[in-house]
Amino acid sequence: MQEFFNGKRILVTGHTGFKGSWLALWLNSLGADILGYSLLPNTDPSMFNELKIFNKCKNVYANICDKKSLDEAFINFCPEIVFHLAAQPLVRLSYEKPLETYETNLIGTLNVLEAARTCGSVKAFVNITTDKCYQNNKENRPYIECDPMGGYDMYSSSKGCVEIMSSSYRDSFLQNSYAMATARSGNVIGGGDWAYDRLFPDCIRAINQNISIELRYPNAIRPWQHVLEPLMGYMLLSKKLFEGGRAFAQAYNFGPDYNITLSVIEVVEQIIRNYGYGNIIIDRKEHLHEADFLTLDNQKANKILGWRPVCTPQEAIKKTVDWYKLFYSDGDILSYSLKQIQEYEIKAKNFMKVGA
Repeated sequence: MQEFFNGKRILVTGHTGFKGSWLALWLNSLGADILGYSLLPNTDPSMFNELKIFNKCKNVYANICDKKSLDEAFINFCPEIVFHLAAQPLVRLSYEKPLETYETNLIGTLNVLEAARTCGSVKAFVNITTDKCYQNNKENRPYIECDPMGGYDMYSSSKGCVEIMSSSYRDSFLQNSYAMATARSGNVIGGGDWAYDRLFPDCIRAINQNISIELRYPNAIRPWQHVLEPLMGYMLLSKKLFEGGRAFAQAYNFGPDYNITLSVIEVVEQIIRNYGYGNIIIDRKEHLHEADFLTLDNQKANKILGWRPVCTPQEAIKKTVDWYKLFYSDGDILSYSLKQIQEYEIKAKNFMKVGA
């Protein structure tokens, strides 16, 4: 991986967010020349600030809906690879801000696609959407990439629209331009996430404030995976797009093996077990709609990209708890984050035959 990414000009949108910060840190460790384009972090603390990610890349702090600023960033930097992560990523917030959710997720993505096409330097574009882009058919089976798009809530439906728009854009404008693929990952956990209305950071806040962890949907099933798992998938995908072009310009699922997923309450029980304390209460009030069952079929990514999950959900939970425990004990969290990346690279090399 280092041989490929070393010296590559890579633009990452949403680099101040949870996954974006991990991706920028990882790419920097591989020697990439990175431009991050994002709003400032919207949580305090944030991984971006705590690890001083801003010192590891060039930074433009702006909205992807600001087309003029976005176009200038692309033209001035001339990226070869784009990872598009910027989004309004929260289901419950989409109920409060439906217009902002659609403007950011759909029109913002179209702006990024256009900026990449206009600048002329881009060869590979990884467009990150979500596992929630699928029409939930309640069939209790893992979704495959050709299943219909949909979404009950505004976040999910906006990402379904992004998938449809991206496919149309590829067919309409990218026949002789860059190779663009969409990536649908599962419920990502890992150190450095402080967003509200996400299970793991909500649990960490409750434990550190010595209050009970309230669960709305304790029996809901989700495809939990450590943050480094889909990021490895995105990077492998970008390499395939860069070297193989349109042959790899498709949609891909990146999730854990569907037969080892956990319920919400099982995840929280393991968080408490690894942390050493905490307690659960079930919130039985009526809440906004959320799917009961969601898993992904990852066979396509395995067959075409050589990607596969290398951490069990239990390992992912332990890695995440260990990160937060070190952070709240004032440990060297930057060194520890890089150590987790290095350990993952070694494991991935053995599991996936990924080059160093």
